[in-house]
Amino acid sequence: MTKTQEGPDNGDAGTEPAGQNGSATAPVPPGSPRRRRDLRDHPEWILVPGVFVAVVLLWEYLIPALGVDEYVLPRPSQIAEALVTQLSDAMFWTHVKVTLMESLFGFVLGVCAALVLGTAISQVRLVEKTLMPYIVAFQTVPKVALAPLFVVWFGFDMTSKVVMAAVISFFPVLVNVVEGLRSADADRVQMMTVFGASKFDVFRKVRLPSALPFIFAGLDIGIVFAILGAVVGEFIGAKEGLGYLLLQTNYNFDIAGMFAVLVVLSVLGLIAHFIIRLAQKRFAFWAEDNTVIGA
Repeated sequence: MTKTQEGPDNGDAGTEPAGQNGSATAPVPPGSPRRRRDLRDHPEWILVPGVFVAVVLLWEYLIPALGVDEYVLPRPSQIAEALVTQLSDAMFWTHVKVTLMESLFGFVLGVCAALVLGTAISQVRLVEKTLMPYIVAFQTVPKVALAPLFVVWFGFDMTSKVVMAAVISFFPVLVNVVEGLRSADADRVQMMTVFGASKFDVFRKVRLPSALPFIFAGLDIGIVFAILGAVVGEFIGAKEGLGYLLLQTNYNFDIAGMFAVLVVLSVLGLIAHFIIRLAQKRFAFWAEDNTVIGA
């Protein structure tokens, strides 16, 4: 007697919920159990804008109540007015363009140097023993103290700001490259070697994929440091850029304008951060978040 195998009931267990395996799903209405579950799993969706709104409202109405002068600490509405005025000025966008170019060029220069030197340090023991003491000693020097020297050496044009941005963004990327290349699984490296893989194949197929999360962590903090380096260079000597605009608004006692420039710098940093994060999800999608080294 043979036992027949029963399939799943089409009306019960065999039916998948709508939306799985690529099927279309209807929009989730507000207040539904699924929407409430999403909000419980991601409370930051409410907390982030909620904190922002609360701080802005407190700032807007508490400052006049405390009797703080507006030229010392302007209200958010005044900062918004100054920001709109600046955004409508064509010269303001020239300052933004200059700072962006200085930051990006310096970032690319610092990253290229960090990738080359970090690879050599992680793979050649003699290079590490020889160069790392000098690199660490150089990193301990306050970068603000180097800015006047760069202006003297490279002039008041864009070159000195690019060098400043490259120097500040170099070290976080370097440390993450070195640690990332050393984080490769020893068993995988040994297995590749046993099967006759060359050192380049081991580097390309094992060490580099293991290092990518660390490298992107370094890039994430390096791009923000590059913007900082460009602005610091503009403080010392420049005719254009957001750092130069900050000094101008300071000389004119335009505190609301200063806050507006700071808002723009914050937005630029956030955009750069999210671009790096998107690139990480594209090229290192298998990795989880890693602790940033060199921050």
